[in-house]
Amino acid sequence: MSKYGAIPNLIYSDANAAVSFLKNAFGFEEHGIYKDDNGKIFHAQLMLGKALIMVNPFNPDTAFGKMLNLPKNLNGYNTQTPYFIIEDVDDHYKNAKANGAEIVMDIKDEDYGGRGYSCKDPEGNIWSFGSYNPFSEK
Repeated sequence: MSKYGAIPNLIYSDANAAVSFLKNAFGFEEHGIYKDDNGKIFHAQLMLGKALIMVNPFNPDTAFGKMLNLPKNLNGYNTQTPYFIIEDVDDHYKNAKANGAEIVMDIKDEDYGGRGYSCKDPEGNIWSFGSYNPFSEK
C-alpha cells in the first residue's frame, strides 16, 4: 500500500484563469506555480487543506494530451469529479456561488452522513465539496 494519496490532475484551456478561480471560489492555495516566459501557467499545484491537485493547460499535441479532452468539447460531460472534505460546507458554498461557481447539486444533508454540494467551474469541470469523511469511519 502506498503511503501517499491521490493527486487529481485537471486540464483547462486557460490555466491562468482556472488557478485564479480555484483560489477565489474554492479556497485553494498555491503550492507551486510554474509559468513560461510569457507568464502562462504550464503547471500548477494547488492545495485545499492537505489535499493537492495539479492544473495544466490542455495540449492535445502531446502523447498524454491526446488521451484527454475538455468538458466543452464533450457536450459538458465529465468523466471524473473530485470530492473534497471540508469543515464549513455552508460558508464554502456561499463563497463558491459568490465567485461564479455554477451550482449543479444544491447544498443538502446526505442520507449517508455529512452535508455537501456540487458545482461547475467556468470551464465546466464538476467539483464536489462536503463534510462526509469516509476516513473517520475507519
